[in-house]
Amino acid sequence: RCKVNMLAHTLGWMYSCGGGKRNGRSKKWKEMLKLPHISQCEELRCSIGKQKRMRACEAERYGAMLCRWGGSDCGRKFRLDFLPVSTRLHPQLQAGDRKRCVYRCVFSAAHLPDVPQDVVAGCRERLEQSPCKELFNDCTKIVRDYLSGAPFSSYQESMHFSRFLQWKWLERQPVTKNTFRHYRVLGKGGFGEVCACQVRATGKMYACKKLEKKRVKKRKGEAMALNEKRILEKVNSSFVVNLAYAYETKDALCLVLTIMNGGDLKFHIYNMGNSGFDEQRAIFYAAEICCGLEDLHRERIVYRDLKPENILLDDRGHIRISDLGLAVQIPEGETIRGRVGTVGYMAPEVIQNESYSVSPDWWGLGCLIFEMIQGQSPFRKRKERVKREEVDRRVREDQEEYSDKFAEEAKDICRQLLVKDPKERLGCQGRGAIEVKQHPIFRNINFKRLEANMLDPPFSPDPRAVYCKDVLDIEQFSTVKGVNLDPTDDDFYHKFVTGSVSIPWQNEVLHADDVIIQYHNRHAVCGTAVVP
Repeated sequence: RCKVNMLAHTLGWMYSCGGGKRNGRSKKWKEMLKLPHISQCEELRCSIGKQKRMRACEAERYGAMLCRWGGSDCGRKFRLDFLPVSTRLHPQLQAGDRKRCVYRCVFSAAHLPDVPQDVVAGCRERLEQSPCKELFNDCTKIVRDYLSGAPFSSYQESMHFSRFLQWKWLERQPVTKNTFRHYRVLGKGGFGEVCACQVRATGKMYACKKLEKKRVKKRKGEAMALNEKRILEKVNSSFVVNLAYAYETKDALCLVLTIMNGGDLKFHIYNMGNSGFDEQRAIFYAAEICCGLEDLHRERIVYRDLKPENILLDDRGHIRISDLGLAVQIPEGETIRGRVGTVGYMAPEVIQNESYSVSPDWWGLGCLIFEMIQGQSPFRKRKERVKREEVDRRVREDQEEYSDKFAEEAKDICRQLLVKDPKERLGCQGRGAIEVKQHPIFRNINFKRLEANMLDPPFSPDPRAVYCKDVLDIEQFSTVKGVNLDPTDDDFYHKFVTGSVSIPWQNEVLHADDVIIQYHNRHAVCGTAVVP
């Protein structure tokens, strides 16, 4: 019965994801994505300040594309193209091609007369010696300052900015449960179920994490839920699950997140044959987790709950960090305290309630690498019945033991990450993730290509398999009794329910299908196609 049930769900899911000429879109998708008349966007034009408009031109894909199309003269068009080139360094190009592209674009005085020659010379020298993300910082500042003047004022008067406002209007439309189709339950969260869902307008699949309102109120989890939602909004990373929508139903608050069809690391470590992974696979996942932690730490966010069940695989085999309920943003230059996390994975400084910043995350990475290779966590055996106090004592006092599964470099990185004193721990000595990436065990990982999603994972999930419990095996939540919702809860709900998140929503529409873009090109402002 379980096998039949699992197969039925899998076939239904595969059909809904890609079946039919509309690729999962509703028959009414044109109506759902219909742009408003520009007269409906005047209030939006007044409410979006200049700084927000400029940020949209840099960070949001529609804003950036339309702003580039708004450049009328050749010089301005080049400068608008320069910004994305300068920030990405085109990782998909080979080194020689990348340098030729940079020379052609950046070092032409005809194209960038505003950039002083000494800045150009310094940029050229750094390009030859050690290309990096910071290579164009000086040039970018000059170009950005130029664009924020007359060119940006001209753009705001163009039809392209009107089109941008139409897209923003569409993006800000209310999100309800009817925005989605809802499918099988994937698992359980702390406050409710997680199920698969699909956007009717685009066919995009997501995971919907439901937080039952009464359960949240009974456990006094409002602050935790709102904190997770706000942190998810801040982070736009290929190695952390992204928040696309936040909405509510009568009974639940819903976070619509990146769907990860490949299951979690705990399932793969313990349910796919012999416990644990080979070293190559473990190190690949460790490298991607390191990139995810780097993205979080860049926003001064400490994750605090790194463990196998919180690391999810997508359908290609890449991983993302999930469940940011215990994550917290640390004020600039400060530290925090708090004994939070999962028993056996908490760092010594967390257990002892000492102040810390991001050090618990690097400890957690050490625990995770150990468990991926050994097939059990470093301070607690699989299914061992032991009191919490004993596990905490082992974390504080005992040295982890290594079997013959560990090569010398694997032992070394675990030992450096599992140092009891956070000041001596790898990743905590001033350079953060760079320290970890430079460990010899990652010598075969090209992190630039990894961050560009260009490396093939060592394991690809079988699209015919379901890497999670069957629906019948997922325990049901009991009914919450003795809790009533009242108008005093509305302020919390209002802060939580914010609809679409800009960057994921725009990526969804752009990636959904060329048909959508072609449709809007035919109905563009003044009859001109403005989306490349």
